[in-house]
Amino acid sequence: MKLGFLYAGQGSQAVGMGSDLYEKYPEFKEVMDNVKLSFDVKDICFNGPAEVLNETKYTQPCMVAFAVGVTKILAERGIKPDMAAGLSLGEYSALNAAGVLSDEQVVELVAFRGQSMQEAVSGRDCKMIAVLGLERDKIYEGCKLVAEEFKDKEFGVAEPANFNCPGQITVSGDAEAVDRAAEVFKELGAKRCVAVKVSGPFHTSLMKPAGDKLRERFKSEKFGEMQVPVIFNALGTEKPADMTIEELLEKQVQSSVFFEDTIKYMSENGVDTFVEIGPGKTLSKFVAKTVPGAVCYNVEKAEDVDALISALK
Repeated sequence: MKLGFLYAGQGSQAVGMGSDLYEKYPEFKEVMDNVKLSFDVKDICFNGPAEVLNETKYTQPCMVAFAVGVTKILAERGIKPDMAAGLSLGEYSALNAAGVLSDEQVVELVAFRGQSMQEAVSGRDCKMIAVLGLERDKIYEGCKLVAEEFKDKEFGVAEPANFNCPGQITVSGDAEAVDRAAEVFKELGAKRCVAVKVSGPFHTSLMKPAGDKLRERFKSEKFGEMQVPVIFNALGTEKPADMTIEELLEKQVQSSVFFEDTIKYMSENGVDTFVEIGPGKTLSKFVAKTVPGAVCYNVEKAEDVDALISALK
């Protein structure tokens, strides 16, 4: 058996997440108690309210603190990944699991990232849609048509954001351009275009200001050696020798996430059992659609830890 950890991204957060883990596992409690930010991550995770938890600047450190705590619970019980990856924000948790980012460092970094992403498009009317049933080349074609149509307009960005799994691709950008893109995608054969509730046009060129801030921040950060392979969003593969982790994280925030490619790469390199860490089962569904027959477990609550330990014995 080869084990792959997958870390959930923004959008899967839920009020109450981690409260039972905090009560049962001292490793999780230690992580949550040691977070030192200007706001109370533990209180927001456990008590919300949802409108606060759903703000990008709060969501990101809350999600990553949760993930770090779960990783520690599993590690203490001998469950460690052979490969790791995460969806968008989750990539930072994967780097923590791989020993690149320390527990304290990773939470502080994503707090900075979340704030930077929120500031990047403050006051701009943006939107994201999930396009169902359309191939990748048609998505690129549709976005190109919209770009041409909006070339003389100030708010004309509509770009592929997430290649999640076969038949599900998200497109994000300026609201008017994305609405027009939805019409074009339907003309090109999409089954449906569904609005996705997010607070910004993540993984598009509109996030360049956040990427620039991250690049500067990384200059003062020390990254550890990677202990297990991390599969990077911006590539869908491992890091090539001619790129740094810092460059890949800067690129990730402002370009497409190739998560379908990531899952395929992990499977092709021997991963046959996936563990999704985070609230919800979104990534497990992506795995099921991308690699039918793969075994996938989800760890969100204390009972999930017990079930995973039992299953892996």
